[in-house]
Amino acid sequence: MYKILRRGSSRVFFACVVLLTLLLCLYYVNQAQAPSTGPSAGILNEELRYDRGLTSITPDYVESPDAKVSLDTCPVIVPRNVNIDTQQEFRKFDFQPSWMRSREYWDDSFETRYVVLRKDPTRPPLKVILVPHSHTDPGWLKTFEQYFHSSTRSILNNMVSKLQQWPNMTFIWSEVSFLSLWWESAHPTKKMVVKRLVKDGRLEMTTGGWVMTDEATSHIYAMLDQLIEGHQWLKTNLDVIPESGWSVDPFGHGGTIPYFLKASGASGTVIQRIHYAWKQWFAKEQYGDFVWIQPWDQTGKADMLTHNQPFDIYNIKHSCGPHPHVCLNFDFRKIRGEYTEYSVRAVEITPNNVKQMAELLLEQYSRTGSLFTHNVVLMPLGDDFRYDHAIEWDQQYTNYKILMDYINSRKEEYNAEIVFGTPKDYFREIRKRIEEFPTLKGDFFVYSDIFSEGRPAYWSGYFTTRPYMKILDRELEANLRSAEILYTIALNVAKQSGKDFMLYETYFEKLVKARRNLGLFQHHDAITGTSKSFVMKDYALKLFESISDTTSLQSFAIQSLAGSASKPNSVYVLAESDRDSYEKLPKKIPIGINGQETKKIVLFNPLAQPRQEVISLKVTSYKIRVLDTQKNPIPYQIAPVMNATSITHDVYVLLFVVELKPLSIATYHLQQVDKVPMEAISTVYCSRCGKDNVFPIKPMQVGDVQLENQRMKLLFDGQTGFLKRVTKKATGKIMQCAIQFAAYPSAQFHSGAYLFMPDPNLRDIDKDVLEAYTPHQKIYIVSGSLSSRLTVEYGKLLSHHVAIYHRDDGLGEAIYLRNIVDFETPPKNRETEMFMRLQTDILNGDPPEFYTDLNGHQMIKRTKIERIGIEGNYFPITTMAYIEDTNHRLTLLVNHCQGAASYQPGWLEVMLDRRTLYDDSRGMGEGLLDNRRTVIKHWLLLEDITGEKDKYSKPSLFANHLSNALNYPVNIFVVDGTEGDIAMAPEVRLLSQSFPCDLHLLNLRTNHDQKLPHFPVNSALMVLHRQGYSCSVGVDVAMKHCPLTEKIGQGTSFFKLANLNVTKTSLTGTKTKQRLKDGLQGMSLQPMEVETFNVNFVQ
Repeated sequence: MYKILRRGSSRVFFACVVLLTLLLCLYYVNQAQAPSTGPSAGILNEELRYDRGLTSITPDYVESPDAKVSLDTCPVIVPRNVNIDTQQEFRKFDFQPSWMRSREYWDDSFETRYVVLRKDPTRPPLKVILVPHSHTDPGWLKTFEQYFHSSTRSILNNMVSKLQQWPNMTFIWSEVSFLSLWWESAHPTKKMVVKRLVKDGRLEMTTGGWVMTDEATSHIYAMLDQLIEGHQWLKTNLDVIPESGWSVDPFGHGGTIPYFLKASGASGTVIQRIHYAWKQWFAKEQYGDFVWIQPWDQTGKADMLTHNQPFDIYNIKHSCGPHPHVCLNFDFRKIRGEYTEYSVRAVEITPNNVKQMAELLLEQYSRTGSLFTHNVVLMPLGDDFRYDHAIEWDQQYTNYKILMDYINSRKEEYNAEIVFGTPKDYFREIRKRIEEFPTLKGDFFVYSDIFSEGRPAYWSGYFTTRPYMKILDRELEANLRSAEILYTIALNVAKQSGKDFMLYETYFEKLVKARRNLGLFQHHDAITGTSKSFVMKDYALKLFESISDTTSLQSFAIQSLAGSASKPNSVYVLAESDRDSYEKLPKKIPIGINGQETKKIVLFNPLAQPRQEVISLKVTSYKIRVLDTQKNPIPYQIAPVMNATSITHDVYVLLFVVELKPLSIATYHLQQVDKVPMEAISTVYCSRCGKDNVFPIKPMQVGDVQLENQRMKLLFDGQTGFLKRVTKKATGKIMQCAIQFAAYPSAQFHSGAYLFMPDPNLRDIDKDVLEAYTPHQKIYIVSGSLSSRLTVEYGKLLSHHVAIYHRDDGLGEAIYLRNIVDFETPPKNRETEMFMRLQTDILNGDPPEFYTDLNGHQMIKRTKIERIGIEGNYFPITTMAYIEDTNHRLTLLVNHCQGAASYQPGWLEVMLDRRTLYDDSRGMGEGLLDNRRTVIKHWLLLEDITGEKDKYSKPSLFANHLSNALNYPVNIFVVDGTEGDIAMAPEVRLLSQSFPCDLHLLNLRTNHDQKLPHFPVNSALMVLHRQGYSCSVGVDVAMKHCPLTEKIGQGTSFFKLANLNVTKTSLTGTKTKQRLKDGLQGMSLQPMEVETFNVNFVQ
């Protein structure tokens, strides 16, 4: 073109001008006719409109019709057949075998088989892979930073020097949190050595998460986010993608981590802590290596080769073979001033004792090898915080080197080989020897080891331990997720509009810190509540700091997307709740409205589907009204702030229902009025309250109490204040649904942070924790046009609220439960494990069956096993549990991890809080005494089952929606300033149409610059979860305005960011798979799948 123009061709020049004019005309015609429905939306025009009037904020929203589940379109999952179904197999076990007292399952039958196999000429030679490792907890008996300074830094420094000194030694590392902290101050030459060791395969990064996550109490968002954070760090700094998992200390194992690891590029994983009966069974069947499958995965792409370590724990004593007293001789650590069982026992290997010691060790290795058909042994060489002294590297290496050389040089005699290696070497070796491994589905909860007196010790206490901290964790998760989504869109809108984005870079550091603080808390001694009290406080301070940071980041992003102020850099979008410290519950800040002023309330819906929500605010006057985004008055309800005897008049509760579009920022308004309509004022039913000037007071009726809405009637016991039964109006069906609160008395020294065991002397007696407050409990009802709520107070211990909403739609179908539990200061409520139990007439089998979620990813069936007591029948739930028969299902949704059980037909119970004065001898060294006043929220759903039940059980679509709403509440802000100073857009829709009803936007997290990790770039990882739903449960509930389609709708785009490049990646975003030419519409997920896409916002 340049050459043509230079020659002065006026004809060509004229043609170019005409063509350009035509294109511009077409562009403006297109803008006038079709304002931003598709990916080619006019970004420039929107920017101009936005700056002028803050009114029409496109992309134009395309509203989907309501959706109902239909059998014709519902995706059906047929579970795959497997060799081992953990549920079926587990119930057949002997839980009191003869070897319980010795705690070693190796008996004559194992010995006989070992002797026979040794003589078998067809058996492959023994190969032992020694894996030096150090298990470094990022917090437990010390804080994360204390462990780093006292041990971990030395371990990593020693690793760099000693792996250079001993050229065939290997090592593995799992916790990227520690590695990242060390890396910050490490000398560049040390960094180069680490990179070389990784490249050479002598240092393997196993799992590669920020921490070695707990697998029972962690929720899918945080569990995956810490894995992404770790993998991204490893890719950026070491250019490595982990190929093996190493999960040796979590207390029981589920299928989520193997699934995540496989989807991230790993091909094998190691597990350790499973029930002693499983250990024996795998050893007996020679099934120690198996393929862990996902029951919903039809293709096999999620299948993960898994190795179960055959003995108790990952230290040398319990790893070399079946006889710990022999293995103690082969832990060669000897540090001056340190006296341990191994330092006393182990002796240095010399030419004089090498034959005897080599043969002794080889016998243990061979016995371990006899538990596998392939005769390959993975032998971990380490323990907690090992190799922190340089001399230990020398002691372990030189002694093992002498033993290895002796054995390897006599292959004819011993038919064995011992080498240093890593898990990757182990999986490579066994794949050479075996073509097909047994398949397994299910999980390994509940984990049990054995008490010193030979009784089972079930690790089901930590599912509930320190509920306050588990809730704090989920509060950060919800705030971080909202901040991630808002930040990603605000940053890229700012970049494309040429705004200064320096502030965004400052906020990005806080965002990264929040990811890492949340990630750190997923550690298996953090979210579990099983660290010392002062360590839990350190975690809490980190969570609290990041909750504050992510909330202020949301404010900043909302201001930049929806607001404009006369004063630049002022902060005027403020959170409506405040928290004085991590120890205090959040408080709603009372909103004051003066005279003619209109107070703006900004709401952000962080879900990619529309939602209907009841918003609750505190206001200083009841003389107000509520206006929607278009300033039209909407129904509202004024309720009192009260207890059972008095009503406060300096603050009121304001309730109103909002319908929010997906990922939308909506501005509602509060105005002062002279007269409030009568229907907006709540009626209070209370026997001990005097007259009131604002609220009509009526006495409580004698006998049972009823609450009702358009969909159901609830009957409560007039004495206790607890729910008795529910009547569904559509069918007239009466369902028994009695709520009960009680506790298990703890067995001293046997129930603690980790373990749950009721006192065996009082095993069949529930402790009536409410007895001390009976008959002085106080019951009152607040009823109005939007909601009716019954409250019963039992002293400080329990405040129990049940609310229903007066709606003829989804909100009217569910019962909201809120329990405030306060154990007060010890020794009050000592040895108390308090639960809420629902007693229904649902016929869920005998023995009863119920379903629990696994990390919020999928559901799994549990069947009661009488022989192992209540402690062995308690399971972790992070989002929900349900019981059902052929016609009905009762689902309980939770907002944090709790232990749950169905111990009698028709029962479903959840543990609320636990206090045990004594340690349970699992290493923490303390009882549980730091209980705090805790608010526990639940939704209760009673759903009908129509037609044939699903072969693979899943929640209803409505249950999934309600669960997402409970986990990711609407973010509420108040605008501080006058109309003249601040303009807020009525509604900013960050998404032009709803994602499919079952496609959950798990995250949209901005990527960092590869060379400058503290700087954001204009791409983000979009993580999606296709939440499988039932084809037969709750199908009568219509989902508002979200499509039940397989793919994201045509023309779906983000606010002002229509030009996207979308690439499918591995789950943690470290491997690119393929570019999607159809962008968001090209994303395709099967039910239950979690997938990640890199979204590049083209400048």
